[in-house]
Amino acid sequence: MGKRVVFIGAGPAGYVGAIKAAKMGAEAIVVEKDRVGGTCLNRGCIPTKALLASSDVLTAVKEAEEFGIHIKGEVAPDIAAIMDRKDGIVERLVKGIEFLFEKNRVRAIKGTGKITAKNEVTVTKDDGSSEVLTADAIVVAAGSSPAKIPVFPYDGKRVLTSDEALNLRELPSSMIIVGAGVIGCEFGMFFNNMGSEIIMVEMMDHALPLEDKEIGREMEKVLKRKKIKLMLSKKIVRVEVTDNGVKAAFESGEEIEAEMMLVAIGRKANIHDLGLEKVGVRIENGRIPVNEFMMTNVEGIYAVGDVVPGAQLAHLAFAEAECAVENIMGKKCVMDYSAVPRGVFTDPEVAGVGLTEEEALARGYTIKKGTFDFRGLGKAQAMGQLVGKVKVIADEKTGKILGASMLGPHATDLIQELVAGIKCGITAEELGAAIHSHPTLSEAVMEALKDVNGNAIHKV
Repeated sequence: MGKRVVFIGAGPAGYVGAIKAAKMGAEAIVVEKDRVGGTCLNRGCIPTKALLASSDVLTAVKEAEEFGIHIKGEVAPDIAAIMDRKDGIVERLVKGIEFLFEKNRVRAIKGTGKITAKNEVTVTKDDGSSEVLTADAIVVAAGSSPAKIPVFPYDGKRVLTSDEALNLRELPSSMIIVGAGVIGCEFGMFFNNMGSEIIMVEMMDHALPLEDKEIGREMEKVLKRKKIKLMLSKKIVRVEVTDNGVKAAFESGEEIEAEMMLVAIGRKANIHDLGLEKVGVRIENGRIPVNEFMMTNVEGIYAVGDVVPGAQLAHLAFAEAECAVENIMGKKCVMDYSAVPRGVFTDPEVAGVGLTEEEALARGYTIKKGTFDFRGLGKAQAMGQLVGKVKVIADEKTGKILGASMLGPHATDLIQELVAGIKCGITAEELGAAIHSHPTLSEAVMEALKDVNGNAIHKV
């Protein structure tokens, strides 16, 4: 019989790892206290994308006249129906994962898993019973949850995390969103399009502070056009829940008010009460450090996904889980972080991969860069999607692509070409020389790649 591998958590890292292990001949067991799919499927990536899809349809209907389509009657969102549609999508995908478990003979146990020895996980089930699982390898894939920051008096009604915001059945007239990062911008645009008045507060000096600064500035212009008020370089020091809503005060003494507040900053790894300390697994800065094989300092215990240092992204969790399983099963894999795509599903979308311009300069690279605006494309003109640009950063010495960032239509899909370019270590000139279909949005990537060496045809 093959190895027995026990996964703690059935989110993106846990469920992908378990299916991968089963396909490689292992006996795979997953322990999950909630629902399979984790935050991504139940409270993150998928439900937010379902809401934003409804928002996109509303925008298309509102702008139909510009395309020669006449809409008769009132156009208005039904937030309850939008939430019901979102719930239906999540439910179907949860059942899909359960079906994959069944077909791949992955055993899923509902309960709380705790490491009680370096080769043992004890599961406490909902009915109070327990089961001890011995394992050849243990994979910690417990995910993360919204961080509860003391200054914000969370009550789930006036002061919300993203979990509660995903289940609102009535639209607030106004909302303060704390943080202009990925979560803040996505929710800000959704509720703005639904008709809520939005104030976004960001401590840093530009929107999307982890993204390329130039692209962050482009996002600021988009927010302004949508009449979303963005307050930069501001720190909230006091929050008061009132009879009518929420009042927030800044260090300067200035105050703002709204019906609700969404705190869209910070996630903490779910690493407590897992028994890690008992078996000597090291924890640093609230995460579990691992080597290039995804193994902790304790042989046979691996960690993947949001519990390890680095970006908390579902697709990165997929890759880390597969890499860990390959190592467990005797097939050497070294985890490669050089080309991890990033995405923000706003309107228009934002995407990036590799180094930002600021990061490349901080690491000592001498760079050259190319840009191209979407409004220069025939396809973008035809679609009525003119806002945005593609930016490519290359090493001046080698010509290799170091990073790319973009804001524009379907940016989260277009970035994949540049992910492959960085992963394969090719130059901007080589990738730019590939023939791109016309008319397509991908031509913006081609033109930006050519612009790195001053060869863009459609740029003045």
